[in-house]
Amino acid sequence: MRLGNKGSSWAGGDVRANGERWRAPYATDPARTRGRLIAEPGSPTRSDFQRDRDRIVHSTAFRRLKHKTQVFVHHEGDHYRTRLTHTLEVSQIARALARALGLDEDLAEALALSHDLGHTCFGHTGEDALDACMAAHGGFDHNAQALRIVTRLERRYAGFDGLNLAWETLEGLVKHNGPLLLPEGGPTPRYRMAGIPAAILDYDAQHPLELSRFAGPEAQAAALADDIAYDSHDLDDGLRAGLFDLADLAEVPFLEGLLNEIEALHPGLETSRRIHELARRVITRFVEDVIAEANARIAALAPQDVADIRGAAGPVIAFSPAIARADADIKRFLYARMYRHPGVMAVRAKANRIVAELFACFSADPSLMPEEWSAGLERAPEGRVARRIADYIAGMTDTYAVLAHRRFHATTPDLHWAPPSRGLPLAEP
Repeated sequence: MRLGNKGSSWAGGDVRANGERWRAPYATDPARTRGRLIAEPGSPTRSDFQRDRDRIVHSTAFRRLKHKTQVFVHHEGDHYRTRLTHTLEVSQIARALARALGLDEDLAEALALSHDLGHTCFGHTGEDALDACMAAHGGFDHNAQALRIVTRLERRYAGFDGLNLAWETLEGLVKHNGPLLLPEGGPTPRYRMAGIPAAILDYDAQHPLELSRFAGPEAQAAALADDIAYDSHDLDDGLRAGLFDLADLAEVPFLEGLLNEIEALHPGLETSRRIHELARRVITRFVEDVIAEANARIAALAPQDVADIRGAAGPVIAFSPAIARADADIKRFLYARMYRHPGVMAVRAKANRIVAELFACFSADPSLMPEEWSAGLERAPEGRVARRIADYIAGMTDTYAVLAHRRFHATTPDLHWAPPSRGLPLAEP
């Protein structure tokens, strides 16, 4: 078996038992998993992380991502990203990073595929609306909701609720954006105001996830893959939708440099091809940067095992300072030009109304929900009723939420906007 040098990336293709590739010493090893909350016999053909990936792909929550908003409601066009296609792009990038760095590809893939399971209908708009509705009952957080889905709400298996995923998968799902607790105790800045969601604390009490430590390297890679994917594809979708033009991207020096490079290599290239060349270069430069920066940090840390990665003072899989600035610049541009575009905001306001009115409707009469959701709520405390309603609405696709609203309200907001999409040529001129 060919081994890579410690601290360096590995470009080989050796395959081990259960179809696994070579892993660096600091990668997460499924043979040393901390196990599942409910013990299960191992599989003769798959590692624990491969089983987790498969359970995620076969879950109901994963299929629902097909009709959940990324930025544009799905009916605005067949080519805009949905929450599912976004997830698949994240998965591809996470696997690429894991392979280059000698990490466990299956765990990285499982984390990428599960990272958005907790998102509501209408994307972040739905999350914000549900968080406001649940303000008196602990709020709503999509990461905590993803944990609820994979530990409680999926009910498919005979022996347990949820998917009974391995500890390392759950740890990465909860902590892929970093620790939730400071080393000295108390929540990190992200959770300082609202507190750590109860769903995470409740699960941590029975199956501790080490909330004050960093997640393993596969989770760190999946988190960066998420940033890389949506930076690239939101630029692509925003350009296609006509929310901004290629010339506007000169506001971002990193993007201006890429556009100049494309023009030098391919002068006079048609717009649709320039857009694609830009998107692919964003992914390539960001991925190459992560690999180089991670190798440098790994070499400096000299981790002997995955515990050294978790115990490090900061993330080990990360952008370099220069690419971190480019990432921040792209996000600022997209926030101003895309996420807060008047057309997008108008649809968001209507989607917010749908979610808020559904919550109010079911709060007034929980029996309006399907029986499997309303059962047992007749004398339940208000907080339990509210959380059940939030679970039900969060699981809705965009289309289901609109249909549900129409059943209980005389008028339902029209979410169609039809941005002036720039079609791509499908045939020779």
